[in-house]
Amino acid sequence: MITVTSVEAQNKFGQLLDTVQREPVVITRHGRATAFMVSPQDMQDLQDLQAARRKRSEAVAEFEAHFARTDAHLTPAARELTDEDVVRLVKESR
Repeated sequence: MITVTSVEAQNKFGQLLDTVQREPVVITRHGRATAFMVSPQDMQDLQDLQAARRKRSEAVAEFEAHFARTDAHLTPAARELTDEDVVRLVKESR
């Protein structure tokens, strides 16, 4: 990843447009990263990753909500079962 100052980015903008097709560019101001330039493909990849994370979070939230709803209907005996008890019962039913 290439790092340039904001002044260099202004003076070499056309060159940076070519560079970002090969690798991202970090633009700094006063020694701190203030912006990144990436190719359209890299940007699409980042957006796809963010969308996938959102979908995963939504799926987890839906699962947890479903689990909470079903948990509310358990009998007292079922509430006392441990994971080991459930595994044993499933194996016995096979």
